Amino acid sequence: MSLGSPIQGVTLYSFTRAFHGREYDLEGLIRKVAADGYGPGLEIIGFSSFRGFPKVDDRFAGRFRDLVDETGLVTTSLAVNADIGIHRDRLLNQDELLEYMRRQISAAAKLGFPIARVQISITPDSMEALAPIAEEYGVTLALEVHADQYASHPRILALRDRYEKVGSPFLGFTMDWGATVSGFAPSLIEAYRRRGASEELLGKVVDLWDEFYQQGPPADQADHGERFGRFIGLAAQNGRPDLGIDFGINGTGLFGPARVDDWLEIMPWIKHVHGKFFGIDESGEEPSVPVRDLVKLLVENGYKGAISSEYEGWHWNYWQSPFDIIAGEQAVQRSAAEAAGSRMTTDLAEARAQLAAWLPTTQGASA
Repeated sequence: MSLGSPIQGVTLYSFTRAFHGREYDLEGLIRKVAADGYGPGLEIIGFSSFRGFPKVDDRFAGRFRDLVDETGLVTTSLAVNADIGIHRDRLLNQDELLEYMRRQISAAAKLGFPIARVQISITPDSMEALAPIAEEYGVTLALEVHADQYASHPRILALRDRYEKVGSPFLGFTMDWGATVSGFAPSLIEAYRRRGASEELLGKVVDLWDEFYQQGPPADQADHGERFGRFIGLAAQNGRPDLGIDFGINGTGLFGPARVDDWLEIMPWIKHVHGKFFGIDESGEEPSVPVRDLVKLLVENGYKGAISSEYEGWHWNYWQSPFDIIAGEQAVQRSAAEAAGSRMTTDLAEARAQLAAWLPTTQGASA
């Protein structure tokens, strides 16, 4: 297989703090992405960015597509929700879920997104039932493999096997680098430090996570629960019970300890990538996510889709600019691609052509 040349891109989720703080509106963020060179790939979360989503009228869709064209970007993935608990008194049944997803897939097509990122709560049966809908609208459904899941997890392998059986090119995965973290994020340790956690406690948190990393991903749900409980116990035993749940959520649900080559289990079905990361250190590297190894793996396996830089550190890092941090992480990606004998695609025309060849279609049918 020829070497891949991933498309450089970003998800607006990375700038959530600036968006919530009203420093930028949606149009302002899109223009910022273009002006500062974080594209050409543009990923957006539907419900957090588009008022009234998944209802999208023709006039708004036209303005949005014109803005993307004007700014020299290319839409890559629209994140959609698979929340079966939208009613207070009951869960959605299968028919209701399919209709709920149809509306979102239709919106993705109308807005010009070739991929809809869906969530792990979608079962193999539901994904099979959604395949004809995806084909109808020309939108690839890329289910996100996100910690605490990982590529060789039984639930992910069951989806992979169903994809193989169904044989639709419109079904695949979004690879989220958070499943393959190699260290507890130093920026989060700094955030806990600023909340008054002692150096002794912080050292024990890192040591506990490193212990779990050596063990690999949890063997089952009980193992996951036990690890979560150990973080809670650690906080309580060291005088900070208020931090216990936070340690557990991040230590077991955000920082996944799978190894990089685990992604080979589903590599042929990876249609999109979330370049999840948490910070850039003084040497210009990501200290907790093996970005270079992940990019190398994608390049060597012929990946030519987009990598959306997904900065998750905004949840706790309020003292650094997310825009500077994104620029630093994308520089690491470009360097890693070059070291692997390829490059990141940053030219708009090339990116458009590349997506057209990579996916079954790059423009969905208008709804």
